Amino acid sequence: MPDVSPAGLSSDAIDLAARVEIFVRETIAPFEHDPRCTSHGPSDELASELRELARNSGLLTPHIRSDGSHSSHLETALILRKSGLSPLGPIACHVMAPDEGNMYLLGKVGNAAIKERFLTPLIAGKGRSAFFMTEPADDGGAGSDPSLMQTTCKRDGNHWVINGRKAFITGAEGAQVGIIMAKSVEPDSEGGACMFLVDLPDPAIVLERLLETIDSSMPGGHAVITIDNLRVPADQMLGDAGEGFKYAQIRLAPARLTHCMRWLGLADRAQEIAIDYACKRTAFGKQLIDHEGVGFMLAQNRIDLKACGLMIDWCATILDTGELGTVESSMAKTFVSETLFQIADRCVQTMGGTGVTGDTIVEQLFREIRAFRIYDGPTEVHKWSLAKKIKRDWRDSQREA
Repeated sequence: MPDVSPAGLSSDAIDLAARVEIFVRETIAPFEHDPRCTSHGPSDELASELRELARNSGLLTPHIRSDGSHSSHLETALILRKSGLSPLGPIACHVMAPDEGNMYLLGKVGNAAIKERFLTPLIAGKGRSAFFMTEPADDGGAGSDPSLMQTTCKRDGNHWVINGRKAFITGAEGAQVGIIMAKSVEPDSEGGACMFLVDLPDPAIVLERLLETIDSSMPGGHAVITIDNLRVPADQMLGDAGEGFKYAQIRLAPARLTHCMRWLGLADRAQEIAIDYACKRTAFGKQLIDHEGVGFMLAQNRIDLKACGLMIDWCATILDTGELGTVESSMAKTFVSETLFQIADRCVQTMGGTGVTGDTIVEQLFREIRAFRIYDGPTEVHKWSLAKKIKRDWRDSQREA
C-alpha cells in the first residue's frame, strides 16, 4: 500500500530514506543470523563491521547533516523508520539508542570543547556511548521517579567526585563515552542533578554484571554498575550544576520518539513476513489469509501501523516547532509501544509455531517491544503523568470560568 508523505518532508529526506531502506534490506538484513548476534546484542566486532558498510555507502548517522545540524524530527522519523526494517539497521546506520539520544543531547547542550572531544567521534561512529541514569531498585534508587537518585557528586578542587550505583545501563560494556547523572550535595546547586561526560573505560566505574534481559538488539546489553570515587574534571560537566533533570528531558522527549520510529520500521518488516507466510501457507483447503481469523489480524495490523505512523509524525511536528514536547512524546510512546506490541503478537499468532522461532525477526520484534513498554518510562507512568496534566488543565479552566 503506497504511503502519502506528510507535508514538511524535503525531497532530499525522501530520497535519503529510500537509500537507507535499500541498504538495510539488501546489505544489512543478511547479517541477522550472524553468530555474533548475542543475547546481549550484536558484538562490537559485528557492529563495527556494519557501521563501516554504512560509512562506505554514505549512510552513517544519515539524520545528521554534513554541517553537524540535525534533520527535522519529521524527516528523522522517516529515515529512522526505514533503518528499523532490520534490528541491525539502526546499529549499522549509527542511529540506535543510546547513541542517537546522546548525540542529540550533546548537540543541544554541549559547549564547543565538549562537542569537539565527545560528540565529533560519536557522530563519526568511532565508538559507542552509554547514559548512566537509572539505579538499582534494591537501593531505593531512581527509576521512573528520578527524584529518588542516590548517586552523588561533590566538588573537590577543580574536580567533582561521583559515587553510587547504576542499573540497566545500556551499552556500558564496550562504550567509549559515558554521560553520568548524579545528585549534587553542594549547597549552591540545591541538591539538583548534574551531568558529566567521562571517557570509558575507567577503573572507578566497575561493571558488576550484565543482566539477562528479554531484548537483544543493543550492543553491550544492559549492565549494573558501581561508581567508586570517580574524579571528573569540572570542565566535563554538561551545562550547569543542578540542571541535570532539565537536560534529561531535552534528551528523553525526542529519544522516546526515535525509539518509536525504529520499532515501527521493524513492525513494518514483521507484517511483511507475516503476510508472506499467510499467503503461502495453506490449511483446511485454502490460504491462511482467506481464513477470517487470520486475515482480520493482518488487516488490523495495517490499520494500527498507519495509526502509529500518524502519531509519530504528529509528535515530530510538535517537536519541530521548538516545543519540548514532553506531553506529546509521552502520548506517542504510550500509544506506539502498546500498539506495536499488539501488532507483534498478531504477527506471531499468524505464523503459528514458526512465529515463536528465531527463523525470522518476528519473535525478536515481540521481545523488543515488550521491553520497550517499560524502557523510557513504563506505560503506567506516562498515563499517570498525563492524568495529572488533565487535572491541572481542568483546574485552570475552572479558575478562568
